[in-house]
Amino acid sequence: MTRKWRSTATASVLVLVCSSAMFAQPAKRPMTFLDLQEMRSATPAVVSPDGKWGIYSISTPDWKADKRQSDLYLVSLAAGVSSTRQLTFTKDKNEGPARWANDGGFVFASDRDAPAPAAGTAPAGGGRGGAGGPASASGNQLYYMRADGGEAQKITDGPGVSQFQFTRDFRWLIYGAGRGEQQQLWALPGNALLAGSPVQLTRHPTPVQNWQVSKDSKTVYFLAPDTVHADEQRRTAAKFGVMIRNAAQPRVHLWALDLASRTTKRLTSDTAYSVTTVTLSDDGNFVGFSATPDDRYQRGITEESDNSDLYLLTVATGSIERLTKNTDIAESGLSFSPDGGSVAFSAPDDFKFMHNNKVYVRPVGGGEWRKLGKDFDGDVRTGWWSNDGRTIYFNSGWHATTGLFALDIASGKVTPLTHELASLSVSRDEVTNTILINYADPTTPGSLYTVASIEQIGDKSKWTRLTKVNPQVDGLALGEETEITWKGLDGMMVGGILVKPVGYEPGKRYPLIVAIHGGPQAADVLGFNGGYGAQVYAGAGYAVLMPNYRNSTQYGEKFKIMSQGDYFTNGYNDIMTGVDHLISQGIVDGTQMGALGWSAGGHWSNWILTHTNRFKAISTGAGTMNWLSMYAESDMQRVRQWYMGDKLPYDDFDHWFAQSPIKYIKNAKTPTMIHVVQGDPRVPRPQSEELHMALKKLGVPTEFFVYPGNSHGIPEPRDQYTKSMAEFAWMEHWVRGKDTKFEWKDLLKTLDDTRNRVNANMDKPIP
Repeated sequence: MTRKWRSTATASVLVLVCSSAMFAQPAKRPMTFLDLQEMRSATPAVVSPDGKWGIYSISTPDWKADKRQSDLYLVSLAAGVSSTRQLTFTKDKNEGPARWANDGGFVFASDRDAPAPAAGTAPAGGGRGGAGGPASASGNQLYYMRADGGEAQKITDGPGVSQFQFTRDFRWLIYGAGRGEQQQLWALPGNALLAGSPVQLTRHPTPVQNWQVSKDSKTVYFLAPDTVHADEQRRTAAKFGVMIRNAAQPRVHLWALDLASRTTKRLTSDTAYSVTTVTLSDDGNFVGFSATPDDRYQRGITEESDNSDLYLLTVATGSIERLTKNTDIAESGLSFSPDGGSVAFSAPDDFKFMHNNKVYVRPVGGGEWRKLGKDFDGDVRTGWWSNDGRTIYFNSGWHATTGLFALDIASGKVTPLTHELASLSVSRDEVTNTILINYADPTTPGSLYTVASIEQIGDKSKWTRLTKVNPQVDGLALGEETEITWKGLDGMMVGGILVKPVGYEPGKRYPLIVAIHGGPQAADVLGFNGGYGAQVYAGAGYAVLMPNYRNSTQYGEKFKIMSQGDYFTNGYNDIMTGVDHLISQGIVDGTQMGALGWSAGGHWSNWILTHTNRFKAISTGAGTMNWLSMYAESDMQRVRQWYMGDKLPYDDFDHWFAQSPIKYIKNAKTPTMIHVVQGDPRVPRPQSEELHMALKKLGVPTEFFVYPGNSHGIPEPRDQYTKSMAEFAWMEHWVRGKDTKFEWKDLLKTLDDTRNRVNANMDKPIP
């Protein structure tokens, strides 16, 4: 048989077709909940003394070990992400944070030499810990490494290292070491990190806690409790496990360590309060601090900041001036102008609880406070000062975005400097003045950028991208995400975010998920994949509405506070009018809708459950059912009281109960999935128990998932994944009528199928 050759033209076409097939980009696929769990995250970059380089760590999930692992990376601030180089390569240890030395090298913390937990034995002492140093290795230690290459060299070998910092003159590397009650300050000579021996700086009778070095490199300011609970340690060791609610704590006070003489001096001693936060002026002349009075039974344990006040200490004389007497609101820490001539702080407008923050400034030596930013209907904060002391730069939110603003000290005027449809925050390195931008938008996961000057911050084309730690996102099909507005029932304009389904077709109606944010003092913004995994639902064919309902921030003070005394009504109406708006636009099928939320989002989910049957499914997480019981169960009381009209529940039981979803539980008809963390301190498990029991007795389809932990959010990645998958199956079944059900075998198979792929990806360098 004779083979006949194709014509040249035919052969050429075949070559072109084959070439196109070979080099065609793979089709993008929808996002999954596992994609979310596999997302890497990067820490902020630490800038080198010459302002040319940044070091940061990337945290990578390890599903096999059910933990995250981190390594260090180097990037040129001029060249950007293309210059990224991985510095450490550990598969099961954590590297970072890092601090630059002044010789082209850096010091970082790592647990690379820590004994494996399964070993059950402690390492032998000795090594660098001899000659007066800590005696045995444990936890994180410090290592020195050259940024231009070479192996890391261990420079500490003692009790675990916590915080560490170079003095500004690089004479000393100071670090805290020791567990719990044994923590003290140590130092290594900054010019002899590899040859020097550790020097113990403090032998304080109680543990040295939060500390910082003055900018003149002469003094370390630290906090320490007045006493140690020796009996508390003994009874815990003896396994008396009782927990005492709001247990009495020793007072914590401020001390100063003189680095030249290595002597310590007590700076505060008032037994009526504890010092909590400390700020130092650039010139070293003043110390600002916040202090909380001893009111063990007065407030919830998370609300101490609302009962704190600000103080100013003059270093030369030791005199202390109390600056505020606002026992019902939280102020920021003090902020000093670069020349030390002025001091400022932010606090709610006119010191009224829940109002938007404004900035208050006065001469450091005394005088009247001036309120700045009073014409800006948003939060004004103290951020950082310009070098000439004329401007304060701060990050704040505006509607569905966040960005950088400038506050003019002379006029009090606020000016927005960024206008991106995104979520971003800006910081400045104190030594080099390098501007760093943390940025995310609907198609860009959190990434770090830099820009040459603050004057160019408003032009994104002038930014240099420094990190891209999740390049796999480029292969995902994402739904279009936009900010939308609609008119509320009372005529006020309401905003939020709409994510359209992947492959959206105008004129076609889609099922809807209403994803309700927590807080409620918060707002959904144009970031990457908000709304409890909105892009996963978009990939499955849902539209997702993230409403910034009444009580949300970033829409003005009136919008945030007008619902005091009536927690749910306005917010509920805002959510429902948002739903109606999407139906009227022809986007949503009103017969296929589900609602979900966590915390305040859970509160509103429960209210929706008991006030309408328009939704086919609800998933509620850490939501309240009964404000009367919630008030005492929760670790927050003051904010609950404010929302209920500032009366205690004991003064008006009927009013509090009228705003409780449990009162209307017999209206509930919607199949409801319930989620809560076992030891949640904020919205305790009994609130969810009340809902579950009621639905069971009323015959409403329900499932109740209780996750291990003692936090307000689900702490473990696998449990987060379980919640997302179970919630999604619930929506698919009840909203779309699919014959689906959450099955453990499916979840386990997913983990098994992806484990090798995830672990393999950990070995690949970040592009």
